[in-house]
Amino acid sequence: MKHPMVQFIRRFSITLILISVLTNCGYNRIQELDEEVVAAWAEVLNQYKRRDDLVPNLVAATKGFAKQEKEIMQGIADARSKLGSIQATPELLKDPEAFAKFTKAQGELGSFLGRLMSIQENYPELKSSQIFSDLTAQLEGTENRITVARNRFIKATKEYNIYIRQFPAVLTAKAFGYDAKPNFTVEDVKKIENAPKIEF
Repeated sequence: MKHPMVQFIRRFSITLILISVLTNCGYNRIQELDEEVVAAWAEVLNQYKRRDDLVPNLVAATKGFAKQEKEIMQGIADARSKLGSIQATPELLKDPEAFAKFTKAQGELGSFLGRLMSIQENYPELKSSQIFSDLTAQLEGTENRITVARNRFIKATKEYNIYIRQFPAVLTAKAFGYDAKPNFTVEDVKKIENAPKIEF
């Protein structure tokens, strides 16, 4: 029979090892990083919503002046329709395919809004409209907020994805089912790889 003191030391040692393993397994840090990604994504969605709320007013203000710009108006309507069919929730981060579809639709809307902003040069009366001017200023501010929010999301996602791939956190992540999260990417990499040629 073993001495009670030896048994106590053995149990105490095992307890210390377990505590050490559990505190260094990264579970709490994974939770923290996961919440940061979710919060950053919520801010991206918030800014997209802000932009979406501006679009109908901007389109209405433009329609009266630029009736022949049907392609742009239709493109905006189609992009908004696509976005309306996608549930923009934190769960979107768990579905890379849905995430890609959502970001593509947001990109299309942004592209058409950019074209809408550029047509003001063709319509001096539109350019001088106070309502249009106010709406474009709000939209520009919102686009800047979207850029900041997306950058924060990209940073938070990168930090999370790196952490869950490192040892020993990778073991904890796999044990609890934490996978890498999707991030914003460039659709057509080939298109932007080479600098455009500028000829005068």
